[in-house]
Amino acid sequence: MNGVINFYKPPGMTSAQAVAFIRRLTGAKTGHAGTLDPEAAGVLPILSGKATRICDYIMLGEKQYLAEIAFGAATDTQDAQGKVTQTGTKYPDLTTLRDALDDFTGEIWQTPPQYSALKTGGEAAYKLARRGLTAELQARRAEIREITLLHGTQRHGFLLRVRCGKGTYIRTFCHDVGKALGCPAHLRFLLRERNGPFSLQDAVTPEEMKEWTGEGMPLPRRWFTGVAEALSAMPRFDVPEKLARPAINGVTLPIGEVTPGSALTEQTKVCLFLQGSLLGIYQVRDHRLKVAVMLRER
Repeated sequence: MNGVINFYKPPGMTSAQAVAFIRRLTGAKTGHAGTLDPEAAGVLPILSGKATRICDYIMLGEKQYLAEIAFGAATDTQDAQGKVTQTGTKYPDLTTLRDALDDFTGEIWQTPPQYSALKTGGEAAYKLARRGLTAELQARRAEIREITLLHGTQRHGFLLRVRCGKGTYIRTFCHDVGKALGCPAHLRFLLRERNGPFSLQDAVTPEEMKEWTGEGMPLPRRWFTGVAEALSAMPRFDVPEKLARPAINGVTLPIGEVTPGSALTEQTKVCLFLQGSLLGIYQVRDHRLKVAVMLRER
């Protein structure tokens, strides 16, 4: 079973538990692309079989979230599950918040939350935080491509839709918006609506997954995407028959004989096919194609 399962992770299930759940049902090697916090819900691509090798490429896809920001309190986890660390009553109105959000659109800097899976000194930051220690986490670039302010909610909250790039922490975004407006804030609710090509309306629930695998039926295409299809956004080329053997053996290939007429820049990654079957992901280096990820068994 090689491909990506578009899985709906419910609140209360960790990303690791989601992976273990799919592994028990399918018996295949599994992983996930793009961690979701335990209380968050939504699309969590589960990688099965050879698809575990393309995790980094799936994670590059744009993500879309439905998020509720709540003003009046900041927490140590930056979401509703943490301990309150600061309170305030300078609640923003719709217009004030809309104006502030303009400053958070585009490339921004974020310092990851202490309660995160990022490692420092070989240990996850959240494990240090649970022991009362502070991890040394450096600010890093994130990209928020679009923020749509939908409407206000109860208890000084607002519902937002956010489109962003890889590595953006929505919890931290909410915390930082509150800081910018002088009113502490945290993330109250989070739903991932899309992760790359995988959307919420086509995601399989845990109950549906149990039912289909229990009956021994293959997953419908709306729930399961093959490895080649999951990489459909990448440039694609066919390896000529005369280069079949060196290609299968992972030998670096002459770019001119594989991609004639194509102007590929250095470091560009492409998918190469051999006799209609995905061979692997190759990268342009010194005008040659070098294996980045081999996806065909030798």
